[in-house]
Formats: sequence, C-alpha cells, structure tokens
Amino acid sequence: MNIDNLEKWHFELTEKACNYLLDLVLIGKKRATSSSLKGFQLEGGMPKIGDLSVITDWEGNPRCVIKTTNIRIIPYKDITFDIARLEGEDDNLDSWRANHEKFFTEEGKEIGYEFNEDMDVVFEEFEVVEIIK
Repeated sequence: MNIDNLEKWHFELTEKACNYLLDLVLIGKKRATSSSLKGFQLEGGMPKIGDLSVITDWEGNPRCVIKTTNIRIIPYKDITFDIARLEGEDDNLDSWRANHEKFFTEEGKEIGYEFNEDMDVVFEEFEVVEIIK
C-alpha cells in the first residue's frame, strides 16, 4: 500500500503514552480513539468513515494503516464504559475518565480550548488494515 498521501499522526502528548497506545493497536486491543471536537475545529482534519490514515510512533516512523469504521460525537459526560472499553486502555470508566480528563486538559492548554464535562468528544472506531514493519 502506498502511504505517501495518507494523513499521518500519533497518539497522545508524550513519547511513553504514544508508544504504549500504538502497541495496543498493533496487538489488536485498541480499536478506537477519542478526541475533542473542539480540537478538530481548531486544527482541522475531522475524520470520516472510510478514511485511511497512518499511525506513527513518537519518532514519526509509520507503524500501521488504519481505516475509520465508525464516528460518534458524544458529550464527554455521556461516555459509558461500553464505549470507552473499545479504546483498550482502561479497566473501568473512572480510570478512563481520569486519563482522558488529563489529556483533554493538557491538549486544550496547547491548542486553545478548555476541558469541561459537557464538551463533545469525537469517538472514532477503526480497524488495522496494514502493519508496517
């Protein structure tokens, strides 16, 4: 597969978290990700069903290609563990909320929005279509 024209991105705001989440994708445990709608509005690039994108490691090395299979926009406060568990990161909703509140707060400081429990979250489900060695 030619990946030259595909969007390339990585998870998270730190190397350790980025590479941990990438590993979860590569072993099939992480099948979704959540982002702030405000972040997409500020930076552009809202995902669509059928989109292909390249997930990189922290250093920018391509590691896999994913295909977006579902998009839901959900207020943060309304995300249930049945939804959150698709991200493969946490064992319960409290842990998911703590980790994501921290992420959205930090991301908001970086790009210019403020986290609150009423904010909309873009919940993107995906499947790995190619692992890049």
